[in-house]
Amino acid sequence: MNLFEAVILGIVQGLTEFLPISSTAHLRIVPALAGWEDPGAAFTAIVQIGTLAAVLIYFFRDITNILKAVLLGVANGQPLATQESKMGWMIAAGTIPIVFFGLLFKTEIETTLRSLYSISAALIGLALLLTLAEYRVKKRLSKGIAMKSMEEIGWQDALLIGLAQSIALIPGSSRSGVTITGGLFLNLSRETAARFSFLLSLPSVFAAGIYQLYKTRDVIFTSPDNLAAILVATIVSGIVGYASIAFLLNYLKNHSTTIFILYRFILGVTILLLVATGLIPAT
Repeated sequence: MNLFEAVILGIVQGLTEFLPISSTAHLRIVPALAGWEDPGAAFTAIVQIGTLAAVLIYFFRDITNILKAVLLGVANGQPLATQESKMGWMIAAGTIPIVFFGLLFKTEIETTLRSLYSISAALIGLALLLTLAEYRVKKRLSKGIAMKSMEEIGWQDALLIGLAQSIALIPGSSRSGVTITGGLFLNLSRETAARFSFLLSLPSVFAAGIYQLYKTRDVIFTSPDNLAAILVATIVSGIVGYASIAFLLNYLKNHSTTIFILYRFILGVTILLLVATGLIPAT
């Protein structure tokens, strides 16, 4: 991978990590369309460290408040005394499903599920689920049912959204897409669902990135070109990712996810047609 490819893939990662359109799918599709090699699941996980940094910076105050509350709660023998401390433990509990399923299906995630047929199916499948979730939101709002805020998220919400997050292990599904969809089904407002989605992603993205960085260290650090490409892609993804977070949270205050649903449908069908006609390879 040269630096030009690294910059492009960093931009793609930053733009698509937080929008509900799947960064993994785009990091697989863009190289296929450009005639580049698939950068692989390890590259995807490592470059996500850049977008992880974007979340840490954007939500710095929220994260420090949660960490302080958790530590104080443990020290005082009251780990669930405050909303912030409960949020910290709920995020931890919500991370368990993706860790379990990630380890269980590790081989399939890194190989067969990266087929463009699988990715297209995931793009279209989640678009259908998100359409149903939006329908339910509109139905509730028409009845005057209030949507939940961050302060109203409970253990059941956190665990179910955490379970939904594990679906993001399937390339093409989208981590933010499945968690936002899960949040909408559980009556969270769109902005709240997105905000909780970003916070919930922190532990698993950090763990996956560090693991893949350690696992592929021999390949990365034995070549200056490989190291430079990884660094450039990670830095670019962080900068673009920060802007992407700000855009999505502001957008969802007054808009539905319809534009992302349409995009997923169009992209999924287009990729299926390109693969079926032999214009790009499925694997």
